[in-house]
Amino acid sequence: MDALLSTHLPGLPSPRRGKVREVYDLGPLVLVVATDRISAFDVVMANGIPDKGRVLNQMSAFWFDKYERICPNHVVSTDDAEIERHLGVWHPDLDGRCTLAKKAMPLTIECVARGYILGSLYKDYKAGGDTYGLGLPEGLVEAQKLAEPIFTPATKAESGHDQNISFAEAADRVGQEVAEQVRDWTLEIYSRAAAHAENRGIILADTKFEFGLTDDGLIWIDEALTPDSSRFWEASQYRPGGSPPSYDKQFVRDYLETLDWDKMPPGPELPETIVEQTRSKYLEAFQRLTGRTLR
Repeated sequence: MDALLSTHLPGLPSPRRGKVREVYDLGPLVLVVATDRISAFDVVMANGIPDKGRVLNQMSAFWFDKYERICPNHVVSTDDAEIERHLGVWHPDLDGRCTLAKKAMPLTIECVARGYILGSLYKDYKAGGDTYGLGLPEGLVEAQKLAEPIFTPATKAESGHDQNISFAEAADRVGQEVAEQVRDWTLEIYSRAAAHAENRGIILADTKFEFGLTDDGLIWIDEALTPDSSRFWEASQYRPGGSPPSYDKQFVRDYLETLDWDKMPPGPELPETIVEQTRSKYLEAFQRLTGRTLR
């Protein structure tokens, strides 16, 4: 089974290529195609994970539809036949990977909700001080559940890692009213999605959202609650004090740490065993959380 690493649609302008997605400008709308590329340590690997793009696209579609009453989102259609009619061009490789979406101007902040302390926030917390004005209590251990979910915005880095900032800094960047709105949406969606995941034996530890401005106001854009933008843990294996097994790139990161690689481009080729293990985790997360079969 081959991974789809890039796309080309005759008659359409060349896409804007991100680490995973390719975005075709269609005038008032955009076509977002999720490829099977995978990145780790901010570097795209030489080979991909078959079906990963389908998982990301269809899982996002599930969450966007589920929570569209909380806030509007960018989805116009994820139906392949409808998108083909709109484009006038198609290729079987695109099946299940495409979202026809509204154009939006992305905010200059990432919107992160955390129910557990891990990753960059835990590192900053251990370094001391009042972490971004959050007022976190002393004595928290890695992966500990927080008393209530928190909103931790971040800057968007052109290269390298995003940087955590305070809510006040986020408001300075996007305006107080916008910052308050995306904070409220972020926390409500996270709380509802975490409860949904818990009912399926999965912990949603944290997640990252993006929002954008349109002529009609703010909307939720990009991706929604996928293994690429979230930490999903197996609830039965959760123990505070260390990073639990997760439904994401864990196998890829663990493998890369064994290599003599400087974590600079180009990314190495992943062995078949790592590819298969990672693919299996993405598929399991999709099926358990959505209750659907990947198309």
